[in-house]
Amino acid sequence: MRYILHSDLNNFYASVECLLNPSIRNKAAVVVGDAEKRHGIVLAKNYIAKSYGVKTGDTIWEAKNKCMEEVVTVPAHFEVYKKISKYVKDIYRSHSNRVESFGIDEAWIDITERVKNFKEAEELANKIRLQVLMEVGITVSIGVSFNKVFAKLGSDYKKPNAVTVISDKNYKDIVWPLPCNDLIFVGAKTKAKLNKNNIVTIGDIANAGKDFMRELLGKNGESIYNFACGLDCSPVKMVGEEDKIKSVGNSTTCPKDLKTDAEVKSVIYILAENVAKRMRAKNLWCTEVCLTIKNSKLQSIDRQRKLESPTNLAGVIASVAYEIFKSEYAWSDTIRLLGVRASGICDKPLQYNFFINEDNIIKKQRLEETIDELRSRFGYKIITRACVKGDIELSTIDPTEPQHNIHPLSFLK
Repeated sequence: MRYILHSDLNNFYASVECLLNPSIRNKAAVVVGDAEKRHGIVLAKNYIAKSYGVKTGDTIWEAKNKCMEEVVTVPAHFEVYKKISKYVKDIYRSHSNRVESFGIDEAWIDITERVKNFKEAEELANKIRLQVLMEVGITVSIGVSFNKVFAKLGSDYKKPNAVTVISDKNYKDIVWPLPCNDLIFVGAKTKAKLNKNNIVTIGDIANAGKDFMRELLGKNGESIYNFACGLDCSPVKMVGEEDKIKSVGNSTTCPKDLKTDAEVKSVIYILAENVAKRMRAKNLWCTEVCLTIKNSKLQSIDRQRKLESPTNLAGVIASVAYEIFKSEYAWSDTIRLLGVRASGICDKPLQYNFFINEDNIIKKQRLEETIDELRSRFGYKIITRACVKGDIELSTIDPTEPQHNIHPLSFLK
């Protein structure tokens, strides 16, 4: 029997801001992006704001309209959140050498070697919960179970500042009545397909059978069935064991709606430069480029294109992303957000195409590495592409800011 915890820091960003500024603790408080840069949406909210129906992703005016009292808006401080996240996870590591992060505010902790039964596991979970509260000053909810999936369900089951045990004896009573979309990997589209087949709860997934789920959803259906039945055997990673990066991306809500091809091209190059820089820093190459476009009506499209040869050059990534844009977007509306992502990541370049001038690639590589060095020493704005320099508003975009970076996390390794 394994004993695994899943910890979830309650309303993490908002909790940190309330910790740093106690005067807002008893008010409806929301953490927001930079409204002047049009990132003015709710990133997190405290429980008072949540009680008024404020949701992550609401605009600032929507949050204000929902609250009966004046809502307090606080700008996000990502570097502070990172530091506190590390401090909390150091606490987890003091109790186990198997701690696996799942985002900045969540982690699995394997305590199998520390306890003998669920009673001891619950006691240790409460010890960790109180330690975080006393040493850091924020609350955490912890799920205790025999696998990662049920442990995560447990941390969501009771909030805030709670411990929930989902054992091999009680999981059918606790887990199976929950909505099917509470299960990891069941998003809105999967939920709709399940509901269409009269599968509403997690128990319905288990009772539908593996064969039916595989026929309905393919390989993902089989995984979801196993999760519902408590058959998840994925291990909690050892401390220091890094996840394999599957994609590297940057996105930004533009400081103004984009109306021309030239404006789009400028933003694509800004994003592609930082994507390429981050790949080169880890000695990675990509074999596919993906572009995300969100228009002024908040409708999104995602498109991708395979590369003839692997690359970590900004010029290549931007060129392909712009080609995707030209072929896929018909300018029915202005554009609010763009995202560039490199996927199909490999840790060494594959054999180059024989028709590509390798010397030319090496020259471009050295040029972009020189630009990386200049920016690391003197700041991002030390050197700017000409296509960006002419537009004052677009030139304010800094893709190195933490909220622009995308590192998708995968559950199955």
